[in-house]
Amino acid sequence: MSDSKKRFSDESNIQYTFTSTEDLIGNTKAIAKFVQHHMANQQPRLKVLQEYYKGNNASILNGQRRKEEHLADNRATHNFAKYVSQFIQGYMVGIPLKTVHKVEEVNNKIREMNRVNDADEHNSELILDQSIYGRAYELLYRDMEDQIRFTVSDVLNTFVIYDDTVEMLPIGGIRYMINQFNENEIVIHLYTNNQHFIYKGNQSLEDIAVNGTLPHHFDGVPIIEYSNNKFRQGDFEDVLTLIDLYDAAQSDLANYSQDLNDAMLKIVGNLEIDSDEAKHMRDTNLLFLRTEPNPHGSNTQADADYIYKEYDVSGSEAYKDRIANDIHMFTATPNMNDENFGGVQSGEAMKYKLFLLEQKRAAKERLFKKSLRDRYRLINNIMKVAAEGEFDVNDLIITFTENLPENIAKEMEWFTKAGGKLSDETMLSMLSFIENPQEELKKLEEEDKKNPLNQPMYDFQQHQQTEVIENE
Repeated sequence: MSDSKKRFSDESNIQYTFTSTEDLIGNTKAIAKFVQHHMANQQPRLKVLQEYYKGNNASILNGQRRKEEHLADNRATHNFAKYVSQFIQGYMVGIPLKTVHKVEEVNNKIREMNRVNDADEHNSELILDQSIYGRAYELLYRDMEDQIRFTVSDVLNTFVIYDDTVEMLPIGGIRYMINQFNENEIVIHLYTNNQHFIYKGNQSLEDIAVNGTLPHHFDGVPIIEYSNNKFRQGDFEDVLTLIDLYDAAQSDLANYSQDLNDAMLKIVGNLEIDSDEAKHMRDTNLLFLRTEPNPHGSNTQADADYIYKEYDVSGSEAYKDRIANDIHMFTATPNMNDENFGGVQSGEAMKYKLFLLEQKRAAKERLFKKSLRDRYRLINNIMKVAAEGEFDVNDLIITFTENLPENIAKEMEWFTKAGGKLSDETMLSMLSFIENPQEELKKLEEEDKKNPLNQPMYDFQQHQQTEVIENE
């Protein structure tokens, strides 16, 4: 297939590679080429995906659809893209993922760090960017209060450069932006394993130079890429043409309905009226057809009706349903309009209906966990330098919980009737708003100790022991 038949070129989603960090630093020509390529080849694809997510479906909104100026030209967009990405986002992190370390002291530090950075919202934004663009980027830094921070970096102006080995290790991360007060100036931030370089130049990138250098102590590139899948493809990217077809079918149906109201009136017969009289008839919704005698002595025939294009409405509805079902099938998302999907069902029954999405979720989770461990590996590196302690990243337990409606009450009813019992810790772990069951149990224990009503007024066992000693 030639590039002219593709929506996006092969260059729109390639991974950038270079020989080494040493060769990249100070090589302004190479840095300029990377940024130029990203702006010319990768940004357009990312912007198209962003517009579809916003509901600005380019295919239906741009270009000429109908040649006749007097006919309706409705252009209806249907935001399947947002439905797909938001459903997957909610399914994966609607219940926040849990990051737990087996060492309690380390666990407390990570929990506090996550609270400072609002990690639940941050992870949710990363998952959404992954779903839309096929990739997401995270920037780690140390703020003015000397706290470790991480934030989402805009996909439209961020990318990572890897080495040219089979391991594809990151050797540099780039963020660039046009000066909003001077559109001819561009600022480029290059992050390596231990340095942050700032370049400035004109937008043509013909002449950029180092404007500043800052050290960092993450001992690794602090821009982390989160890939959605092997091909870095968005979750709705391969159904864009189907979304276009649905938009076109719905728009054509709307045009038909409007054209029917504005249909051309056809009059058969000898009707002699002036324009003012015709206008008056139209305004009053009345039409007088006067017949006249023909040469044979009988009256002429007169008739009036509308001329419009016949449209197979039922066929069009079936066609749209088929397209919508294909969109849901190829994106592995459920069609909530499907009557067979609703109803009160157990979580296990729902999983069977979401089998394809479960396979996609498993693959996405593996890639997300890989990048998430890179985040905490860099955090551990800078904590060691700052003498704030260290931990084994391999001991982190990262848990995703699919956000499914589950009939827990029914399961508990069956379990208790069968004579089953659960520990307090297990009961607490079933609550989505409890982040750490063990911590909650400790709080309950401390509260019980402080409550005077829970203190024994008289120790009968001690009293009995005292009586025995006295009798002896």
